[in-house]
Order: sequence, then structure tokens, then C-alpha cells
Amino acid sequence: MTHEVGAQTVLLGPSTKEEIKRVTVGLLLRHGYQGLRFRDIADTLHITRANIHHHYGSKLNLCEEVIADYVKATLSNWSANWMGPGTLAEKIEGMMEANRARYLAFNRGGNTANPWSLIGRMRLERDIIGPRARQALIDFGVTLDRLVLHGVSQAIEKGELSRDAPRDAIALQLVAVADSAGFITQDGGDFRRLEQLYRSISLIVHQAYGTRSSSNRSFET
Repeated sequence: MTHEVGAQTVLLGPSTKEEIKRVTVGLLLRHGYQGLRFRDIADTLHITRANIHHHYGSKLNLCEEVIADYVKATLSNWSANWMGPGTLAEKIEGMMEANRARYLAFNRGGNTANPWSLIGRMRLERDIIGPRARQALIDFGVTLDRLVLHGVSQAIEKGELSRDAPRDAIALQLVAVADSAGFITQDGGDFRRLEQLYRSISLIVHQAYGTRSSSNRSFET
């Protein structure tokens, strides 16, 4: 379907709507909610601001949908990783590699420190992003805590870690790194510091609480 706006013909359809959301993620990462402008989205996609209003109405509606969808997709990824059958070492690696993939989407050379974590960025503006987006961020934190704790508990139940392993403390450390992942890469200048943190946690946990009967495939330093 097309719609005439002056001398310009713009597409109105699902693909345009998804492209608007895709571009919005990048702009939110760079400029935040307050700095996001429909003009920048329109210029990037070579469409009109009226087209964006047609699909989303307001900046608040657009951002709330973008954030809610982003959180949903991220939690789907984390659920598959932490609820799956792998070892704890493999699940930590899976979390790290998911972070790496998102980092590389906005740092294609792998040696830059551009922001890439939308959840971390939007937490800085949680008071102004709207109730649906705020609730999505809250739900993300609660669910991630639950998923990681499940993964650690599963490792203890399967004998990968000993029964005296402090599951809450281990889960807390992993969640803290995941929550701070975007800022860690920005402070470090690339992905290496974040990778070192994930590897160090896995190594320390398995050195301290790994059992001889488990496969114990932890990270090598």
C-alpha cells in the first residue's frame, strides 16, 4: 500500500513499521529518549514524519513498543539459554556470546565502544519513558534473576557444582555483569573486558565448587 505525501510516495505496511522500530533502537542508544526525533528517523529511512505518526502516533507510543519488544526478544534468548540442558559453563558462554552479537551489531569492527545495550540505556531514563516501558524493564530484571538462579540451581542438582555452592551469590554476580554489560564495554573501549569478567566468574565458580564427577567445561583464561 502506498500513500502520496506531496511529491513523495511512501510505503505504508508491516516492513516500514519494523524498519522504523529498527532505526529507533539505534537512535535511542545514541541520543536517549529525550534526544530522539521523528525527523532523524524519517531522514534515515527516507520517509516522512507523517508516516511515522501514521504507524505509532507519538514518540512515547513508539518508544514503549520498541522497548517492550526488545525486552521480550532478549528474554526469549535468555530463556532458551538458561532453561536449556547445557552445563553452567556453556550457559555463561551463551550469555557472553549473546552480548557479543549485540555489541557487534553496533560496533562492527569489534574495537569500538559505541553503546549497544538498549535496556541499560533506557534504565537511565526510566522516569520519562512511560509506564509500559518502565514495567518492561522491571519485568526484565525480575525474569533475568529467576532464569540465572534456575541455571545455577540446575548445575548443583546435576552435580556439576557441589551442594554447598552459594547459588544466590553466584547468580547475583552473573546478573550484575549482564546488567552492566553495555557500560563495561564502553568503559573498556571494546568487548575484551566484558569477556574477561564472564570467563573469570566461570573459572572461579568451577575452581571453587566444581565436582570431579562433572564434565566441568569452564572457560580457560
